[in-house]
Amino acid sequence: MFNKVRFSQSGLTLIELMIAMVLGLVLLLGVTNFFLGQRQAYRVNENLARMQDSARTAFELMAREIREAGGNPCGTPNVDNVVPGFAASTWLNWDVGGLEGFGGGDPLPGTSFGEDVGQRVAGTDALIVRSGSLNNGLIITEHTPGTSRLKVNTVAHGISEGVVLMACDYSKATIFQVTDDLDGTDTIEYGGALSQFARNGFLTRLSATAWYIGNNTRGGRSLFRHVFTEGASQEIAEGVADMDLAYLLRVLENPESRYMNAADVKLKVVANTWADPATRVVAVRVVLDLESRDLVGTDAATLKRQLVHVVSLRHREIVE
Repeated sequence: MFNKVRFSQSGLTLIELMIAMVLGLVLLLGVTNFFLGQRQAYRVNENLARMQDSARTAFELMAREIREAGGNPCGTPNVDNVVPGFAASTWLNWDVGGLEGFGGGDPLPGTSFGEDVGQRVAGTDALIVRSGSLNNGLIITEHTPGTSRLKVNTVAHGISEGVVLMACDYSKATIFQVTDDLDGTDTIEYGGALSQFARNGFLTRLSATAWYIGNNTRGGRSLFRHVFTEGASQEIAEGVADMDLAYLLRVLENPESRYMNAADVKLKVVANTWADPATRVVAVRVVLDLESRDLVGTDAATLKRQLVHVVSLRHREIVE
């Protein structure tokens, strides 16, 4: 009886223990591989989603400004500029055109080539957009040119001294600078000589921005937007490694059959201006090269995507 009990309580043999350990190790390796695969798939999807968000942000914001290039709330083609020294200030020079392209080697006002944060990456295209129709306009209620004052429809106009504005009515528009906002009133004082503006004309802030590829704080590249009125650059979309811009021209009222780069456009325009009515740009093709932040591609490389968006310009009939 004693021997039978002793035999029934004996443990695993060494071979059985080794087999159990091998089976457990195989199961553990399978679970680990499954976990690592799911983790890698999550990182890939996360980086792809981030790239798509960057592209969506870039295209939406750029397209909004490009569509309105050269526009004003009144739709008049007669635009004057009475800001002192405006011709020497690139962003203020409306005569150059509402839209102005720069090739990869062309200097861009507002920033320089370099490797510091916010500086432009050499070899990438850039763009300046000027517009008078991107901001909510105030309504002109009274204008007496002899007093150099304009009255608007609210005391909460938010206009301060030094701001550059555009006033317009059905026949003309003028760019000028505010000299005094006369706190708490509906009256704005300005510098320069303005013609009489009709009642119910519009008053709006002049918008001038530059779009370019610059270095971000994480050692990569991003799409930047430089606001000339503030003298500052803002990072808009990360992971935008390159930008290629091409322009469709209207030549003698017939669209060109192909898109051109900035250098080819300059060969067709008059006096290096993008505002010539015979050759003005009617559409811009924006090509963005996107790169993921993490090394989640094959061979431990970044993911790369190229996306294309075409923007048709409004107000092409009014910038001359």
